[in-house]
Amino acid sequence: MKLSLYLETSVVGAYLDNGEPFRRDLTIRWWEHELSEYQAFSSVLVKREIELVAEPHRTGYLKLIKPLENLELVEEVAILADGYISRGIFHRKFIADALHVAIASFYKIDYLVTWNFGHLANVRKQARIKLFNTAAGFFSPVIVTPEFLVHS
Repeated sequence: MKLSLYLETSVVGAYLDNGEPFRRDLTIRWWEHELSEYQAFSSVLVKREIELVAEPHRTGYLKLIKPLENLELVEEVAILADGYISRGIFHRKFIADALHVAIASFYKIDYLVTWNFGHLANVRKQARIKLFNTAAGFFSPVIVTPEFLVHS
């Protein structure tokens, strides 16, 4: 059985990001050569965030996520995200980040893949998420950037 991963919006965005060549090139290489080794998921939230992006990138991003399995925002996900906010793990203005973690946690996804270092790929934040999830009886995904999933 393949390991599962949830692609957060920043990874999709990095695929066409000409402002960050290292990040873009690594994302493209990983996406095209190694993503198929995983059971890959996106979500309604990722699609909504992409729909806010201006063209010409919006169409390209939507094409990238179309083949991915889609995870829904169910009530339990919203409740879990609210728990992260009420415990101060995420500030309310970063509700989307809390929802991404809650989606990956609720659906028991092995890896949440992100380029968001400030709010997601952050060891202190991950430790707090793991403590909260464990106490609440939820799975804790490993939060990584694509470079941690690249074969050497």
